[in-house]
Amino acid sequence: MTVHVPFLYVPVHRAPPISRSPLPHPAWGRALVKYLSRLYDIFRNDGQWRSFMATAAFSARVLVSMSIALFLAFSFQLQSPMSSVTTVMIVANPTVGALVSKSIWRMIGTVLGAIISVALMATFVQSPILYIMGLSVTVGLACMAATFLRLFRAYAAVLTGYTIVIIADPAFGDPDGIFLSALSRLSAVVVGIVTTAAVFLVTSPRRSDPLLEQIRTVFCDTIRYVLSRHDGGASTTTDGAFHAQRAGMLARIASLSDAVEYAATDNYDISVRHREIRAGLARLSGIVASYHPHAVIALGAVPVSASQDAPPADGRIAELMRTLLQTMENVPLSEGCPPACRHIANTREALLEQAEHSPSPRQLLFLDDARDLLSRLEHALCDLAHRGGNDRSLRLRPYMEWPTALRNGARGALTTLLAGLAWYVLHWTGGPMMMLYVVAASSLLSTAPSASRASGLLASGTALGVPAGLLCHLFILPRIDGYPLLCLSLGLFLLPGIWLQFNPRLGIAAFGYSVFSTIMLQVNNPIHYNDIPLMNEWVAILMGCCMLVLSFRVILPPNHRLDGARLVASLSRSVRSLALARASFQGQWIVWEHLQLQKVARLAMRLSFCAPAEVTNLYVDAALAAISLGRLVERLHRLADRADISLPERQQLLAALGAFETLTRDPLATARTLHNICTRSGAGQALTTLSPRRMEALACMEQAEQIIVDIPAFLDRNGPIQWSDDYPRAREFLRAAYSGGAMSG
Repeated sequence: MTVHVPFLYVPVHRAPPISRSPLPHPAWGRALVKYLSRLYDIFRNDGQWRSFMATAAFSARVLVSMSIALFLAFSFQLQSPMSSVTTVMIVANPTVGALVSKSIWRMIGTVLGAIISVALMATFVQSPILYIMGLSVTVGLACMAATFLRLFRAYAAVLTGYTIVIIADPAFGDPDGIFLSALSRLSAVVVGIVTTAAVFLVTSPRRSDPLLEQIRTVFCDTIRYVLSRHDGGASTTTDGAFHAQRAGMLARIASLSDAVEYAATDNYDISVRHREIRAGLARLSGIVASYHPHAVIALGAVPVSASQDAPPADGRIAELMRTLLQTMENVPLSEGCPPACRHIANTREALLEQAEHSPSPRQLLFLDDARDLLSRLEHALCDLAHRGGNDRSLRLRPYMEWPTALRNGARGALTTLLAGLAWYVLHWTGGPMMMLYVVAASSLLSTAPSASRASGLLASGTALGVPAGLLCHLFILPRIDGYPLLCLSLGLFLLPGIWLQFNPRLGIAAFGYSVFSTIMLQVNNPIHYNDIPLMNEWVAILMGCCMLVLSFRVILPPNHRLDGARLVASLSRSVRSLALARASFQGQWIVWEHLQLQKVARLAMRLSFCAPAEVTNLYVDAALAAISLGRLVERLHRLADRADISLPERQQLLAALGAFETLTRDPLATARTLHNICTRSGAGQALTTLSPRRMEALACMEQAEQIIVDIPAFLDRNGPIQWSDDYPRAREFLRAAYSGGAMSG
């Protein structure tokens, strides 16, 4: 029998629930969760997975190169086998062309450094003070050259100063051994370069197709950029997204131009036409840069008269851009160039016919600027598609910023002098290691866009190598009894620096860690363990880090506002000199424009360190307007040089060019002179009755006047950014609101 026992209910008085806030995760827990989330994203996102695999492949090739180079250095019984590993860390690059170029210039710098090192030691063998002074001057000159030279040519200057101290280090106690030290150092560098080049050449495909596809993509993106400016009347005055898009496009084109120069080192197809390609990319940069608030072409659609059936000029350009995108889609540039050029020519002729019936000067300005845009686009396409044939001898020049080079040279010389005097006065046995670090780091920092900012990152990355070296020497190296374990251990400690070397934020610190860790890990054949000298040299490295930051950020700190003022003044003087020149560039205009665009890029970087984003955008817009002003000046020169022009017209054009004499001291006087010339030239005549040549001249002068009136404070050599630091209002421009009046004085 089953007995059912009723459930006995006992009332329980429960306390009200206590509201508790969730316990916060500790900082390391949040960091771990964030890291695991990013790790999961790598496997989920295709783009991140490709980037991860590319970094892994690069790291694997570097480790293989390091292993082979170290094995060969031990086999050849070289005096400093780790120098070959240091060479691998410096010359390794994912791009094979960049690696070859880097290796060649590193070899040149090493040979020059060896020669200078032997000469200095032979000259001042009995005079340590004079030797230190001579070394300081040499390092200063090397830092200046490293600032001037672009890409991996700068490593020739870097290695010149770096090699002097490396070769002289073993010879400080025995000057007679300087020649053998130079040969040993040169041998280690050759081993590292040859090994790295061989590994990367064997494991990296060398094809021009991916690079040409990137060029086609950048051309199409430029077309989309132009379309976005003409389709829907996009605003360009206060839109932060516009400035970001423009800066991104200019940065992409600049990086692609560097990639073309790298590829020309080891790819024949690119080498025979790399100047044409770089000229075409420079023209694309000019097209992107021409869109700024002071340009007529960026002010939206300009309708034609109501009696005409033709579409607005803005609509014509937008329709052409859509047609070009359809023509160039999934088609190589060489195949899409002929039909695209036909479309461009047809649109340009239609705009010319439309200009003959333009009822207002504003429409004339827009139509003239639009036709000039299409001409530049056609030339860029022909250059990129290898159908131009006019720019093979063109050489784009790098901009040499003398103030920055002199400052970097003074920093390198001062740092070397301080380290040398500290070593000489204190008789410190770790002095040579400190000099070795400060000379190498000063030379490397001279190649950075902002040496003062990079100095902290490089010093911190180097300092991290000290505890890593301590762990390696305490727990790893004493337990190694063969080369395989040694190679595995070195790879384990160097892998973080290799992996993060191309990280945008940590790249400089990772580079310092990977390069200088090889110096701090004293691996010889055989290895002699002596803790006191080892700790002494690590302390010397840390002292060198402090001295490096002291020289670059405290003793000789940068003045970004003054650097920006110099660039602004240089842009204004360049436009004035261009106007007062006796003749035009005769097809070399792109050289001048490319030089000025480099100034604009540096101006944007300098002002980003000391001014708000609104003020930086304001000055960048004005700088690009100054380049557009230079283009108008060049067009006036070209019109004045034509043989079929009448004497009165030539005199008017020369008078307009002569008005730029007062551009840098009284810009508004230049604008008034241009206005008076335009008024006299078109007096009593309708625009529709003027010849196309005279209409183009009037359009150029009208637009030049408009640009000068918009930015007189930028062009004036006494503008706000050029004021002295002692002037009470010198820094008012940093707080200026983003408005058109900020540049008008």
